[in-house]
Formats: sequence, C-alpha cells, structure tokens
Amino acid sequence: MKAAVFKALGQPLCLNEVAKPEAGRGQVLLKVCRCGICGSDLHMTEDATFGLQGGEVIGHEFSGEVIDVGAGVTHLKPGDHVSAAPLKGCGTCPACLRGEPAWCAQFALIGGGFAEYAALDELQCRKLPWGISAADGALAEPLGVALHGIMRAKMRPGATVAIVGAGAIGLAVAFWARRMGASRVVVVDMHDHQRDRAMQLGATDFIISDPDLAHTLTQACGGSPEMVFECVGKPGLIDHCVDLVAPRGKVVVLGLCTAPDHMNSFRAISKEVEIVMSVFFNMSEFEMAIRALDAGTYAPQHLISDTVTLAEMPAAFEALRQRTTQCKVMVDPSATLQLS
Repeated sequence: MKAAVFKALGQPLCLNEVAKPEAGRGQVLLKVCRCGICGSDLHMTEDATFGLQGGEVIGHEFSGEVIDVGAGVTHLKPGDHVSAAPLKGCGTCPACLRGEPAWCAQFALIGGGFAEYAALDELQCRKLPWGISAADGALAEPLGVALHGIMRAKMRPGATVAIVGAGAIGLAVAFWARRMGASRVVVVDMHDHQRDRAMQLGATDFIISDPDLAHTLTQACGGSPEMVFECVGKPGLIDHCVDLVAPRGKVVVLGLCTAPDHMNSFRAISKEVEIVMSVFFNMSEFEMAIRALDAGTYAPQHLISDTVTLAEMPAAFEALRQRTTQCKVMVDPSATLQLS
C-alpha cells in the first residue's frame, strides 16, 4: 500500500510502498477515508523529544471503513464507518475501563493514518452515527482535544473566554465554548488569516495581537476574560495569558510546547490565577465530539480548509510549517492526483 513515511528529523515525508497491515486479535483493519494534518505531526518530525526513529507512518486524526476484523472483535464489522482515537491502552485496567486510556500504564499514542490502510484496536474506534460521513469523522480527534480543555476548565454558561491562537485547536475551542454557553468568545492571533473561519465557528470577535492587546481584549469581553485558553505552545505564552486573564480567572493550556518555559509567578499568585493543563481526551468526550459533527449553527466542518491526495501530502505538510490561510488540511488516501 502507499503511505507517507517519516525518514528523519528535518526531512520531508516520503511517499513509499509499505506492507499493508493486518487486523490482529481484537483489532480492525480500516481503509482510511481521511486523516487530518495536526500541528503535533509537524512537531514530531522536527523535534527529537517525540522519539521517532525513521520508517514510521504517522497521522493520528483519521477515520475510515472497516474492511476486516481480527479474532475477538465483537462490536464492529466490515462496512462500518468509524472514527479512530489514537489513544491505545491495555483495555482492562481501571483507567481503560473508565474510558481514559491516556492514563493507562501501557498507554501508547498510535499513528498510521497517512496511509491507505491502518490497523488498530476495536476499543479505539467509535462507529459513526447515520448521517455523519467518514470524511467528517476525522475531525473527532481534534474536536475531542478541544472539548477536553473546556471540560478541564469547568466552563460555566455565560463565561467570557479568550483564545490565544487561531489554529485548528484554538478554533475548535471557540466552537465548543460558544456551543456550551459562553457569552463572549474572543479569538486572538498574530495574523488575520482565520478571522472569517473563527466567526463561522462561533467566535464573537477576532483580535490581532499587538502591544495594546490587554486593553482591546477587555473591551471585547466587557472586562478581563474569566478564562484564557493558550492554544499555541510557545515559551512565554502561559505568562502572557496570565497577564490577560481576570483576577481569580483560569488559564487553560492546550498548546504543545517541548521547550523550557518561564513565567512571572508573582503576578500569577497576586491575581490568584488558576493554571490548568489539558492533554488528550477521554472516550466519552470523543463520542461527544462525533455527535457534534451533525452540523448545527456553528458547524465544525468549517475547520477544514483543504483536502489533498497522498501524492500531494508531503508538500502540503511542509507548507504548513509556515503560517498560511490553511487551517485543517485533510488527506484523502483514496484520491488520485488530477493532472491539468
């Protein structure tokens, strides 16, 4: 089968022929329908922290059609369309039984979505309800990540929310915050590229970051925001969010930063700011994200900016290292490149 394969840090992915996986015990084999390109995929291919050795097929935001099942599979059958959660646990420990495989002692984050086929545990899959397409099902993973941040924040209806970073996760946080009753949802970014998309997803305002940001944000929120979500993952941004949030407010960190960070702890303690870290999601949140794909007033499908073939994928992947008007780029492994 064809797959986009990681070769080495700092090198583009390479389209190769690799062995087609098989469904082992308790596993299903998927024909991949869509796989989203995530910011963490970009990090993985340039940062040794993630431990890639070369030869891996990454891609963890995917959906597909079940085409084969291994022994012991009980709930899925060939022909089912599913969303895949990349969180693999043992399946039997207390954390797994709670639907929290990320806290299993044997936890592993699996990829494999940048390929024509992928094999994974049945426990990682959720069947898509009638009316929700497999093409949209790949959005469940980033939506689940954003929803987990909202849940970790314990956001109440009527809250005022600021979101620093207008990438896919920041915009998904805007979607959930508005859907769950926030009165003001203000997205902040260095560029204007995603303004229209942010408003389509439920933001009440969009602000370009500048030296007067704190004042502008206070005006947009009717006071300093009660919650600020950090969705970029750069050193210094947690401290920046502490500066922006209201006294006794919450800073919720979803941005993935592998570099050492710093903050003005005196300012944080003086304001009694609560800093909440958020990573992954639980399976109940994943299921809630799937249900949200039944488009309503603020359709999460607005996150999708482009769909590319596997042949186009390596170039599209590299282009995302620079800020562009793209948001969530989907890979369709079944599509063929159209020559003009």
